Amino acid sequence: MEEISPSSDENLKIRRLAQIDKTALPPDGGAKYNRLIFARSPYLLQHAENPVDWHQWGDEAFEKARTENKPVFLSIGYATCHWCHVMERESFEDTEVADVLNRHFVSIKVDREERPDVDEQYMTAAQMMQSGGGWPLNVFLDADGKPFYFVTYVAKNPRQGRLGFIDLLEKISDVWKTQRDVVESSCDTIIKSLTEISGPVPAPIPGNEILDKTWQHMESAYDRSWGGFGSAPKFPRPLFISYLLRYWKRMKNPAALEMAEYSLMMMRRGGIYDQLGYGFHRYSVDAKWLIPHFEKMLYDQGMLAMAYLEAFQATGKIYFRGVAEEILDYVDREMTSPEGGFYSARDADTEGVEGKYYLWPLDEVKTSLGKEAAEIVSALYGITEQGNFEGENILHQSVALEDYATKHGFATDELRANIENWRKTLLSAREERIQPLKDEKILTSWNGLMIAALARGYAVTGKKSYLRMSLNAVEFIRKRLVGMDGRLLRSFFSGEAGIPAFLEDHAFFLWGLTELYEATLDKEHLDAAIRLSREILRLFADDENYGLFDSGNDTGNFLVRKKSALDGVIPSGNSVAAVNFLKLGKIAGKKGLKTEGEGILRSLMGNAMEHPTAYIHSVMAVDYLHGPDVDVTMVGKRDDPVMNEMLLAVKSRYIPHLVLRHKEDGEETGYKTIEGRPAAYVCHGELCRPPVTGRDSLEKMLDEVTTE
Repeated sequence: MEEISPSSDENLKIRRLAQIDKTALPPDGGAKYNRLIFARSPYLLQHAENPVDWHQWGDEAFEKARTENKPVFLSIGYATCHWCHVMERESFEDTEVADVLNRHFVSIKVDREERPDVDEQYMTAAQMMQSGGGWPLNVFLDADGKPFYFVTYVAKNPRQGRLGFIDLLEKISDVWKTQRDVVESSCDTIIKSLTEISGPVPAPIPGNEILDKTWQHMESAYDRSWGGFGSAPKFPRPLFISYLLRYWKRMKNPAALEMAEYSLMMMRRGGIYDQLGYGFHRYSVDAKWLIPHFEKMLYDQGMLAMAYLEAFQATGKIYFRGVAEEILDYVDREMTSPEGGFYSARDADTEGVEGKYYLWPLDEVKTSLGKEAAEIVSALYGITEQGNFEGENILHQSVALEDYATKHGFATDELRANIENWRKTLLSAREERIQPLKDEKILTSWNGLMIAALARGYAVTGKKSYLRMSLNAVEFIRKRLVGMDGRLLRSFFSGEAGIPAFLEDHAFFLWGLTELYEATLDKEHLDAAIRLSREILRLFADDENYGLFDSGNDTGNFLVRKKSALDGVIPSGNSVAAVNFLKLGKIAGKKGLKTEGEGILRSLMGNAMEHPTAYIHSVMAVDYLHGPDVDVTMVGKRDDPVMNEMLLAVKSRYIPHLVLRHKEDGEETGYKTIEGRPAAYVCHGELCRPPVTGRDSLEKMLDEVTTE
């Protein structure tokens, strides 16, 4: 393998910068670096050698702006952002641009994944003022942090009638110096508007009408040709899949199940899925799932693994379980730190070229596999001489393996085994290439989602490796992402943790702990989840109204303290907290938690009734609240093999209104083992059945109550 220069491999560059001895450097980074050399974020370290005099977000930068009477230039992005890389190469690495920025502005770089509070407030303002947003988000502020102008990517030089970046900077600097009243008026208008939209609209919790309305919205957006929702660009939308499964189960609507199954199958077959290394890319730029935006995000892996696991529970089809296992195994292989936490992302770019790591010319496939094998692989994965993306090939399942085997006279099992061997050969060859940057930042929130998915994976499949991974991640958070004062922290990188955790960190970690309890019946996880619920209420509750603030009451740095409620690719902290408060309230008999969950839902329902698919996880919380519950109490020794078999019988089924708990023999009146054997007590609606023991008896009873 040829030697890799630091300039061509971003992984080596970030490791090099992270390992520099910072103790001898001056506060401004010295001649070779800027202040970002002291950052704990890979994204900020990417910019540490820019000639721009970057600052991290904080009081020091704003005080400098105030003292020098300069506007603030705030640039927000993240480590695997393609257009962030482009703007860095064109402008932030350019000495001419840096000279203008350093003379006229105080410049701040923010990693949106590290500081979602900063990103959220300015992105909301940008979308409000110009009906759009994206990254990099570049914002011009006054010394109090109030924004007055927004842009996303800007080319250095004028292009198609648009100002170049240097011209824009000069113009804004001139307005700042000569028309300060215009700047101040813009700031006041934006802050007033932000204040008016700072929270969701409350309303009574609706009945099943919101479920039907959500279905109607979803059905109208469904792509019947290729699966998924909407047109290009197309995101996977795992929460939509989860909702369809719940709607199918409650309403006995076969179309909802068909939509979920077809979407999941088409996504797995498309180029949005890494056919060699597994795992999903972030989204598809076309409607056919063929051409991905190549970055891979941890949260997508967690949410999509959960969707495929639920589809397996609902249908019993091994295909969906297999895809979930591929995703989880990918995370284990490529996204897991030695200490057990999960890394954030992999970049789309390699050596400045988007997708380069994942693309295949036909000749290279032939060289790796030989002519005969390459012919079969090319037919199955759409590999051609001309290619399907800039002269090369994005692998996708263009032909079903079973259909190809039948047509060409191959034994299906033998062909499948050969394909697996050829896949591994191509993967090994690909791994010899320069690899995309791995953002080794570890976020509590996204780790919480991954813990939840792995716990569900263990519960459904019985694979102990998934339980081990989830427990290791919990231990990592407890050891590395909790401050000396016991406060949960947001982000860990290169041996250091920092930034007080936000609502989504607490809520997603709570989800992981709750799933772990349901998967293992280990009371330690239930107790931890209840303690974390109380901490959420202490830090984020609105003392005057229900609903939870994004930032804790022990932090500042917000223009307007917001309550985010929109469910996008990942759910909001409010909706996740609501679901888990309701669930824990039912499991542990904590009426206060159930009341808090209902209160959060009421705080969101005005918006949800108007735009239900934008609040899809909150709608699922309403569905869970209304039940009817399938209440299962397992009694006996938790480590009894019979207990484990009975637990697998419960968790292998799709029971969206499940309330599952464990009691020791005689721990509570009315709950005893049967002749020393583990027993299950099942209630559905208002009716409780006699206790049963053994997997077969429990399966029969569950089938009866879940089909009523």
